[in-house]
Amino acid sequence: MPPKKAATEEKILLGRPGNNLKIGVVGLPNVGKSTFFNAITNSAVPAENFPFCTIDPEESRVAVPDERLNWLTENYTPEKQIPAWLTVIDIAGLVKGASAGEGLGNAFLSHVRAVDAIFHVCRAFDEVDVIHVDGEVNPVKDLETIHHELRLKDEEFIRSAMADLKKTMGRLGSNNTAPERARQAEMAILEKLLKHVVEDHKDVRCGDWNNKEVEVINPLMLLTAKPVIYLVNLSEADYIRKKNKWLAKIHAWVQTNNAGDMLIPFSGALESRISDMSEAEREEELKKIATQSALPKIIVSGYQALNLIYYFTCGPQEVRCWSIRKGTKAPQAAGVIHSDFERGFIMAETMRYDDLKELGTEAAVKGAGKYMQKGRDYTVGDGDIIHFKFNVTAQPKKK
Repeated sequence: MPPKKAATEEKILLGRPGNNLKIGVVGLPNVGKSTFFNAITNSAVPAENFPFCTIDPEESRVAVPDERLNWLTENYTPEKQIPAWLTVIDIAGLVKGASAGEGLGNAFLSHVRAVDAIFHVCRAFDEVDVIHVDGEVNPVKDLETIHHELRLKDEEFIRSAMADLKKTMGRLGSNNTAPERARQAEMAILEKLLKHVVEDHKDVRCGDWNNKEVEVINPLMLLTAKPVIYLVNLSEADYIRKKNKWLAKIHAWVQTNNAGDMLIPFSGALESRISDMSEAEREEELKKIATQSALPKIIVSGYQALNLIYYFTCGPQEVRCWSIRKGTKAPQAAGVIHSDFERGFIMAETMRYDDLKELGTEAAVKGAGKYMQKGRDYTVGDGDIIHFKFNVTAQPKKK
């Protein structure tokens, strides 16, 4: 008999599990956070020129643009089209000393803790009428300020967790019991985490953590463990000409401190100006000034930063996107539609979007042998088109 293949351990992702995840808009006061939020959601949060205009976090859902959804809608001609949604939170501006309660520090940091990823808006435009909280525009210094405050707060969270754990250690009088060894292992992970944040001055998401370490990190809800997308707010003129004196310096800072994080330039002034236009007017204006809105790229990137993907269900009633986390198995993906689908899961009949688009019809996909029947171990892919089969005869077990 050939030897059994060693089972590969699935990597646990940093962050809160689930598909109901949120991304927060973070930055210093007066960098354009609320202007960006207003434009991305077409909402009416006041964007006044003074610190702490946003106190209670505003929340809105934004449709995730996807040409695949549009093509499927044209192909199936359903009664409804339902996209995936990105939940965006506008959070109050942070100031230096927020970790010690300066400004709206404690409220700000609790709001950051409640989201799952961050749009970090930094200002790279000069505007006399828009006061910078530090008196001068220096986005690199602004980046340093926020990351320093977030790491200080993470240090506080980690030290608090260590203190709580220390109180429970050694109570049983033996260092050789399984519970005590587990506590010692957890303390070693917390010490490694503290060194990473305090001595190495690195964000948690930049660490190389194994699954046991991630299991300790995730319940702490650390601020620097969250994915970050840097949004550089330019003047409309700089955005159109794709030049700004700060862009190279910001890019260098991101690559040095958080290599791999995404950086997207945008113009809050432009996005705000075109946000109230009709779609036709917007397209005509963007064509006239020879540029594109950055919002579609920002929305898609924010959704992906949350480690979210979606599959499609298609029929005459609706074509719909169902959000799941990367790595979700077929039964749990079915459970997003209804718990009965997961409980009574039989199989998932799947086809790839690319195959359907290339071949034209479901019948052609089946004829080409590309319409698959998948079981419980199938990991759902982004853009899969799925029909679930299930059977529920018994009532769910009482917990």
